[in-house]
Amino acid sequence: MTSIGGAASSGMVDWNLAVATATRLMRPGPDVSRDEARAVVAELRRHARSAEEHVRGFTGLGTEETHDTPLLVVDRPGWVRANVAGFRELLKPLLDKMQERRGTGPGNVVLGTVGGKVTGVELGMLLSFLASRVLGQYETFAPATRDLPAGANGGGRLLLVAPNIVHVERELDVEPHDFRLWVTLHEETHRTQFTAVPWLRDHLQGEIQSFLGETDVDPMTVLERVREAAQSLAGGRPEGEEGDDGRSFVEVVQTPAQREILGRLTAVMSLLEGHADFVMDGVGPEVVPSVAEIREKFQQRRAKGASRLDMALRKLLGLDAKLRQYRDGERFVRAVVEEVGMDGFNRVWTSPNTLPTKAEIAKPADWITRVHSKPEA
Repeated sequence: MTSIGGAASSGMVDWNLAVATATRLMRPGPDVSRDEARAVVAELRRHARSAEEHVRGFTGLGTEETHDTPLLVVDRPGWVRANVAGFRELLKPLLDKMQERRGTGPGNVVLGTVGGKVTGVELGMLLSFLASRVLGQYETFAPATRDLPAGANGGGRLLLVAPNIVHVERELDVEPHDFRLWVTLHEETHRTQFTAVPWLRDHLQGEIQSFLGETDVDPMTVLERVREAAQSLAGGRPEGEEGDDGRSFVEVVQTPAQREILGRLTAVMSLLEGHADFVMDGVGPEVVPSVAEIREKFQQRRAKGASRLDMALRKLLGLDAKLRQYRDGERFVRAVVEEVGMDGFNRVWTSPNTLPTKAEIAKPADWITRVHSKPEA
């Protein structure tokens, strides 16, 4: 097994154990032959290249830009390894802070070793759950590893999870070639957002690090939240018992300062997700013949969820909020484009000051007034 960076097994989380646990517990992918698998991978790569042209032509973003962010068509274990590397990089300041609070005495070192392994197992359980559900992902904060290249100068990478795409296209009973292109349009939009807007990655990373830096919570409270999610996945919590007040993992670590930061993060994530949905539906009719059928069936799948357990985990991990971001963000983008056109909408990418607030996501006219109002003479 490839180690996820140096000293991966020390501290609050045993990252290598998380990867091993997720790999061991994850569900098998759909039944495909070796030749079928190779054909799917090749087609997804072709679609990603064509999707890049479609997205840039539709949005007007990055038409003169070049980028070196790699495209990786991965299986479920590959998705887990990539995300663990990203989590480890992004969460390092928080975990270092928690480690310092816990202390470095002999007893705490032993407890830390044991606790790190326990948390690694539980994080692995959660990743095994998510690994069968993610279709694609633009990894914004992706450190390069021996097996997983990333863009230079902190650039990200685009992941397409081939077995999950095949699984969903079969579950929905839609045309496979259309569905694969439709998915790549969404993910390619995310890559275009970050490659065409140079300041966006640093801004987002700064907001996340500010959020983590404001965390003032006992380490065991955070780890207990991971444990509750893992116990839900394993069926270890009695039916109907949600614990605390049903808050998500993110909500439990909020201070007043964090709530302000989270409001800004929610707005920008709603923008990014809604923009990707808007673009893939806008491009779709010209290049994806069955886009209307795909969208209808996919929306039904999103709304329904898989099971009561799935819904509980969505709440605990904050995934229900992500679903709202798709919906609210898409409405914002559509309303702005209808009012001021695509060029007018693209003023959103001018600077952090032109990003919509959380309130403006709900009231697009307020963003239009603020950003498009002419200065008084």
